[in-house]
Amino acid sequence: MTTPMHSPAELTQAVVAYFESLTPQSLSQLADLYAAQARFKDPFNEVQGLQSIEAIFDHMFRSLVNPRFVVTTQVLEGHQCFLTWDFLFATGTGARRSEFTVRGATHLVYALQEDGHWRIALHRDYWDVAEELYEKLPVLGALMRWLKRRARS
Repeated sequence: MTTPMHSPAELTQAVVAYFESLTPQSLSQLADLYAAQARFKDPFNEVQGLQSIEAIFDHMFRSLVNPRFVVTTQVLEGHQCFLTWDFLFATGTGARRSEFTVRGATHLVYALQEDGHWRIALHRDYWDVAEELYEKLPVLGALMRWLKRRARS
């Protein structure tokens, strides 16, 4: 990648292309997109720094089968970007293989770096863990669906 991002629009294009083609091998290119002390938060993690962010994505590739992102919407306003996406992955193998799709959104805040290039300073993912993950699991899913029905008025 190593192409400098001279504007938030260029960075947004690069971010979308990167995440839609993310592989374990491309994790080494995170420094092209993220500031050295970037912060990352999702429902399970809250970290700061490139190594910690890379570790989250490395864990994703080690834990899931064929994880991939499909960006469905992108909105850029000034130095902030909002993306909606589908995260597709599988777990298990053979007859125990299960396919999942998690729908979520990402808020990115860009910062102009000392080298004159824009990079991600804050990456915040939003998605409903109960609806998008827990409800799809066999035992826990039944409990979550029951709780959801009970909570409705």
